[in-house]
Amino acid sequence: MSIAVEKVSKFYGQQQALQDVSFEIGRGEIVGFLGPNGAGKSTMMKIITCYIPPSSGMVRVCGNDVMEQSIEAKRCIGYLPEHNPLYTDMYVREYLSFVGGMYCISNLKARVEEMIETVGLQVEAHKKIETLSKGYRQRVGLAQALIHDPAVLILDEPTSGLDPNQLAEIRNLIVSIGKTKTVMLSTHIMQEVEAMCDRAFIIDRGRIVADNLVMAEVKKSDKTLESIFKEVTL
Repeated sequence: MSIAVEKVSKFYGQQQALQDVSFEIGRGEIVGFLGPNGAGKSTMMKIITCYIPPSSGMVRVCGNDVMEQSIEAKRCIGYLPEHNPLYTDMYVREYLSFVGGMYCISNLKARVEEMIETVGLQVEAHKKIETLSKGYRQRVGLAQALIHDPAVLILDEPTSGLDPNQLAEIRNLIVSIGKTKTVMLSTHIMQEVEAMCDRAFIIDRGRIVADNLVMAEVKKSDKTLESIFKEVTL
């Protein structure tokens, strides 16, 4: 199992952000993680990626406990946060080389060029990041998340703020990546989940309120994912 979450709760002082959250994601799946603003999506993703600890419960990534084996877990994870953390004064190749250097990647120059081709940055690779459009900045963010060849990719609102053309391009890219990686993504756009994901979970007020929604089955039913979302989050 690529990601296993068992009875995870998280408190910020007296405020409970997550309550007994449990789910599993297998290898090679693209899974949507849905919920209203403030539902706990980003908190759960930060726990999985070892940025913050859970108050209770257990999370394993590729068999590694995120508390006891955080270094090993991080090696398995590529992470694109909601606010893409780029050094915008760097050039694209320079930035990817910098990130790859932190992972001590061998044949780094070749790996950087491979990532540029994978995410479709060839035309923009010679430019400073600050000059790129939002869509191309997202591609740089995906490239840095993939450069160390992680087994698991965590994407928090990866298409936020993109225009329709950019959205379609990034969506196709994520589907392509999902053929060889485990992908967990959060989004507010239901059509994206239906188009990209194998399954979906819905979280509301820190609790899983819809578990293991299989997209192929949802598409065959008389309900849309959006109508299910509204039912369980009202």
